[in-house]
Parts: sequence; C-alpha cells; structure tokens
Amino acid sequence: MLFMASSKLIDSSCSIARSLGVLGERWTLLILREALTGATRFAEFRAALGIAPDVLADRLSTLVEYGVMTREPYQEPGARVREAYRLTEAGRELQLALWSLQQWGDKHLPWPDGPTMLRRRCTDGAAVHVGYIDEQGHEVRAGDTQAVRTAAYPSAD
Repeated sequence: MLFMASSKLIDSSCSIARSLGVLGERWTLLILREALTGATRFAEFRAALGIAPDVLADRLSTLVEYGVMTREPYQEPGARVREAYRLTEAGRELQLALWSLQQWGDKHLPWPDGPTMLRRRCTDGAAVHVGYIDEQGHEVRAGDTQAVRTAAYPSAD
C-alpha cells in the first residue's frame, strides 16, 4: 500500500484500505455523524466536536475532494459569505457504516446512561437495527455470512 504524493487515497486493490485513505483520519467519522444528524456549517461542526479549526478545515476539504460532501456558499443578512457542507449521495450512504459502528459500540462498549442516539423508522418510530439483507429482502444473521475473495484480491507473491 502506498499513499499517493498529493492525495490521501491509498493505492490498493483493497476497498477497505482505499476507504480508510479518505475516511480513516481522526475526527472524520465524527464529522460525518454530525452531518448525518443535520450539521452543515463549519461553526456547527466545531461547536459539536471541539475540534481545532485547521484540523476541521482539512477533514472537510478531504471529504469534499472525494465527493463525500459538497461545499455551497451561503450568506446570512449583514454577514460575509460562508460555506455550508452538505452530504452527497455517497456521503449519505455512509449512514449504514456509521450506524453499524454505533450499534456495535452500544452493544460491546455500552455507556452507563444508555445509548446517546436511537435508530428509528421515519414513518412510525419503530426501532430498527443495521443488518444484512439478501436479494429477496430477508434479513441474514451476520454469522451466516462470509467474505469471498475474488480474482482481484491481492496475493502475497
């Protein structure tokens, strides 16, 4: 695996390694959590996370560069033009990965006061969980799944 000179993207056939090149830096997943719960402005991310401005700017730039977020100008009356950050379709798809991490943490690293967020169906508020669904729409237990290597899987040669 090799980091490309002007990029954070890892040159690897492994999709997990490539994804971590964009999403694996400290704070990035928490920025995405805030975006998935409605934050769009730099100040909102900063207030929610307590992150240094230069680090936040770097992480947001990476997310924009790789199409996870877009940068859009906005202006409040009497103020200068600023930028809002909105999730793209690719960014919204990360909801499953983040809520899966949250679900794992709630189960294996529980907070004494209980979960800080619940996953609910929009239509009726029923509890939901992240899981595997087969092509017929049936849930499949995680223990009943396997990862199968393809011809593109790197060999140790």
